Amino acid sequence: MAKIWQYIRNLFEEAEASSPSRPVLHTVIERTEAEIEAYKSWTGSLIKHRLVGWLSAQYAIYRVLPQDIDEALDFLDTPSSKGFAVHFYKTNYTRREVTHFFDYLKEQIRGLNYKVQLSDTRTYNRPNWVETVERHYLKPRPGFEKGKKVNQRFGNVTIELILRDDQVHQLRLQATTYHDHMYDKAQEFHDLMQAVLQ
Repeated sequence: MAKIWQYIRNLFEEAEASSPSRPVLHTVIERTEAEIEAYKSWTGSLIKHRLVGWLSAQYAIYRVLPQDIDEALDFLDTPSSKGFAVHFYKTNYTRREVTHFFDYLKEQIRGLNYKVQLSDTRTYNRPNWVETVERHYLKPRPGFEKGKKVNQRFGNVTIELILRDDQVHQLRLQATTYHDHMYDKAQEFHDLMQAVLQ
């Protein structure tokens, strides 16, 4: 019996000591058949079309009047990283709908000759909540040719779905490019957004 209590005590201690770099839980994302079927159904739904249309319209506004975008959205624009963050806690979308959108973005990027390098979930403690980060990390499929620079396309793409106490908080998409003599200049983020949000 003492071994069981020691085991339970160790679990709580591990949870308390967890951090983003040392999660208490770290698993690979694997969707069930039911989840895959629900996703397929969602891709033809009005909810999907509204969400994609809203993000597309907000990106168009951001390009002209960045201060006029919806408060539930932010865009990232640095020399090496471009992307967006949707603050879903400020919207009425459900966790299931946001999870489908998360997977939809992954599939859209895969269709641009990208491969999924990693799809995982990490769970750890924050001071006031338990945070879970689901992540898809995609890289362009390499096309090495001797004497030619590597085509980095839009760069490496990370999509993260952040949950706080099991409630949807935020979804982020970030394309990170290389500024290196080995790589061709990255394609424009605008072109990535157009391809993903079609």
